[in-house]
Amino acid sequence: MRNWTAPSARSQPSPINDEFASCLNISQLLRRVYSVNRDCIIAVAYNRVPPCVFFWCQLKSLLTDVIAERFGTARDNHPERPLHALLFECLRHCVLDGSLPASSRLPPTRDLATQLALSRNTVAGAYDQLRAQGYTRAVTGSGTFISDQIPDELRAPTVQEALRITPFGRDAHAALSRRGRNMLNAESETRDAFGAFVPGAPDLARFPRRKFSALVAKWWKQAPPEALSYAPGGGHPALREALSRYLRQARSLNCEPDQIILTDGVQQALDLIVRLLGDNGDSAWIEDPGYWGVRSVLRGNGINPLPRPIDAQGMVIPNEVGPHAPQPRLIFVTPSHQYPLGAVMSVERRTALLQVAQRLGSWIVEDDYDSEFRFSNLPVLPLYGMATEERVIYTGTFSKTLYPGIRTAYMVVPRHLAAAFRRAQARLYRSGSLLMQLVLAEFVDTGQYSSYIREMRLTYAARRAFLRQLIEEAFDASWIHQYDTPAGLHLTLKLPQHVDDVALEAAIAQHGVQTRALSQYYFDSTTAEKGLLLGFAGTSPQNMRAPFSIVAQCVRNAAG
Repeated sequence: MRNWTAPSARSQPSPINDEFASCLNISQLLRRVYSVNRDCIIAVAYNRVPPCVFFWCQLKSLLTDVIAERFGTARDNHPERPLHALLFECLRHCVLDGSLPASSRLPPTRDLATQLALSRNTVAGAYDQLRAQGYTRAVTGSGTFISDQIPDELRAPTVQEALRITPFGRDAHAALSRRGRNMLNAESETRDAFGAFVPGAPDLARFPRRKFSALVAKWWKQAPPEALSYAPGGGHPALREALSRYLRQARSLNCEPDQIILTDGVQQALDLIVRLLGDNGDSAWIEDPGYWGVRSVLRGNGINPLPRPIDAQGMVIPNEVGPHAPQPRLIFVTPSHQYPLGAVMSVERRTALLQVAQRLGSWIVEDDYDSEFRFSNLPVLPLYGMATEERVIYTGTFSKTLYPGIRTAYMVVPRHLAAAFRRAQARLYRSGSLLMQLVLAEFVDTGQYSSYIREMRLTYAARRAFLRQLIEEAFDASWIHQYDTPAGLHLTLKLPQHVDDVALEAAIAQHGVQTRALSQYYFDSTTAEKGLLLGFAGTSPQNMRAPFSIVAQCVRNAAG
């Protein structure tokens, strides 16, 4: 076998040459899985080794098995998505993570349809989409083959790439539990959180380091020894009392310190809410598009997310929820400034939501993530303040107002649930940030926090106006999303529906500019609006024009 020599390649593609290329590319994969010699693979491809006929059947079915396994997992995780869209995404990920190597031949549509129990039209539709986007090529009389070279802009990161960690070359994805796979299969993942146009990132250069570091030094010197221990359930009383006074003044929230639960970030707050109020198999209404972190928490805890569309008044509330329809145990909303489109939930819609929650026995989770940065004189009352029944949990964070690394958030829970939340928070997470909580308590109570918010509100308003000006100069005002309101830390740039905003985000990132594709915030990316989220808070006007020119040029290239 060692002396066997492969025939020279011919200039025109043929089934044999394509099979030969396929074998060369997947030989490494097969050696890992079956410990097969590479020369044996090549020989079998040319039918030079008759005893290997059984192995050759294994070789030809291997790719089908890989696709079937991936598709089965995707179908379990996303039963609500169209089958052709699931199959396309499954095949796309197999191409990008190397499970379907370059030049390998896809199974015939009829064979794959039989293997996956799908219609042949469904499989053919997924194949057509792969070919249209450049992942495959069709060879008349031979079949469909993975393209030899995949353009960089199509190479979006996948979960599988991030999890390729074992020394045996096997994908760690297979070792995860179903719950772990559900959590990691979220459409959007954490990426760079610093740089021009990262949405939600505050200006870290403007943070009052001198004043804040003086408070840190003071408390390091005078804090009692127990301040270096674990925090009590709910957090330090000093910060809870300071927040109670601040929320009453700034957001008209009538809450007692005992109702405030301090957490290590909003994700932990959401996780605690879902663990205490939701059971495995329950359902939750989420905004579509909406914050991807909510979907991650729900899936990680076995809760079925039910997307609700967004219009100019916020989440669309159904007139009736039938007895046979899934009843939402939890409802997640951003009513003061919908993320990411920017709509403000109307009073009528808020009233309807509160009535639905009361009728169904649902809990509303109100994420007031950037309410401090409203640039008009019209205040927006939190949903929590409108509720006559205690069905609303209010959440807020210091990450958007101060800096992300501070990892301190809070929630206001109903009085009768406060003790349970405090006990659960202490048992599950054992927070150790007491010293920082003491620093924040003094920063808030002495008025330094409110003063800093007022200063940055003016700064961000000017930056928002400048970015709007750049957009109108490069395109026109109609490119800004129609639900936009003067608030928050980003603008949403609308794109023509034929533009692949994920590929556009990747192309812009190659120039060192960070944006976010709007379609990735949708539950079903196949029906998503196309756009880009452009954060303006972290970049001064004098440093904004150059990166925006890169964005504008990439948008023009993509739009055609």
